[in-house]
Amino acid sequence: MGRFGFQSPYPLAALLLINTLLLGYGPSQSDFFRILAGYLPFWGLAYWAYRRSHTETDVYFFLGLAALLRLSLLPALPLLSDDLYRFIWDGRLLVAGYNPFDQLPIHYLDRGIPGIDRALFDELNSPEYFTIYPPVAQGIFAIACWLFPGSIWGSTVVMKAFLLAFECGSLYLLPLLLRHFQLPLKNALLYALNPLVIIEVSGNLHFEGAMVFFLLLAIWYLLQEHWWRSALALALSIAAKLLPLIFLPLLLRRLGWWRSLRYYLVVGLAVLLLFAPLMSGVFLANFGDSLDLYFRRFEFNASLYYLLRWVGYQLSGYNLIAYLGPSLAGVVLLGVLTYTLLERLPNWKNLPQAMLFAIVLYLFCTTTVHPWYTILPVVLCLFTPYRFPILWSALIGLTYANYWGAEYSEVLGLVALEYGLVGILLLAEWRGLDAAKRLGRNRS
Repeated sequence: MGRFGFQSPYPLAALLLINTLLLGYGPSQSDFFRILAGYLPFWGLAYWAYRRSHTETDVYFFLGLAALLRLSLLPALPLLSDDLYRFIWDGRLLVAGYNPFDQLPIHYLDRGIPGIDRALFDELNSPEYFTIYPPVAQGIFAIACWLFPGSIWGSTVVMKAFLLAFECGSLYLLPLLLRHFQLPLKNALLYALNPLVIIEVSGNLHFEGAMVFFLLLAIWYLLQEHWWRSALALALSIAAKLLPLIFLPLLLRRLGWWRSLRYYLVVGLAVLLLFAPLMSGVFLANFGDSLDLYFRRFEFNASLYYLLRWVGYQLSGYNLIAYLGPSLAGVVLLGVLTYTLLERLPNWKNLPQAMLFAIVLYLFCTTTVHPWYTILPVVLCLFTPYRFPILWSALIGLTYANYWGAEYSEVLGLVALEYGLVGILLLAEWRGLDAAKRLGRNRS
């Protein structure tokens, strides 16, 4: 028997590759049972690889395999998400010299813009909303559509190539960061071989891959005391997806007041410069309108919000999302600021745990939690004792049951199962760590 528990790691690698191809090239969004049949063995194989990796050689073998799995999905059109068509729409507008933030999609029909036609418009999942994708994503859309102006598949491959590069960057940074924090290198495999991460980033073209890479780079530069490089990397992470904005208060006590102000200034200026090409007279109003609609209208796989929504129905007889969404966003802001002020002994080693608290608080309070939203908690938990985000990333795939059948219908029983099990593990891990700390204090 070999060090992996069998003669060679290659059979396991082959099974992981086959499973990736079956899931990445097979089921569509409505094929729930085919998705489930693909994910279940994928999770089992990934867990087997993680458990059987005992040496650095093992870990680096599977990190290399993780890059190969992502590469294998490069030619695949996204099957579990239709966001791609808005990416193409925005990219073609940019190539033609139009700002996608200026008008709703319907405005651009029948204007003779190359590639902007009724067929593509009919594929858009939210044509009644202004675009919401930040400048890093928009820049990649534009490059992809410039290189392949008439080919959706060609543009998709270019976008995926960017995300593949970002993901490879993350696979490179993870061992460096784990070594710095003196944590097991095999923790990197919990992200590298995570089926949800592979399928949602490399298969379904979600830009969490870019956000995660630049965030890890920002943390690495912070640890190396390269403040300005870190600020620029964080700005790029924010310009890929806006979520990392939530982490800025957590740096205040770690950097100190004066250095924090300079760090925030660099981040702010860099973000403004990145957004500058998209700025127009109506940009702030339209972008703000899209964000407002996100908090006041969109609902998907929520936890605390769904409970409050039910209470609201009992009290008022109608959906109070217009009030609950912004109120819960305020709770998140207040919670992160309170954590920042009350955190005991803030340092670089416990920064990932503070970030994990912030993003989990946000996801528990928001009205919309798509499967790929759990990617950020997954990568942050690798640097902490917590593993409930891994379970969450496995269970959240059950939300594809909503698309099974002739019409979309959310299965609230599966939502309850998802958050119930995640909550139980979170509470068990928190109580176990708290008990271990008390035991350690008593012994000392």
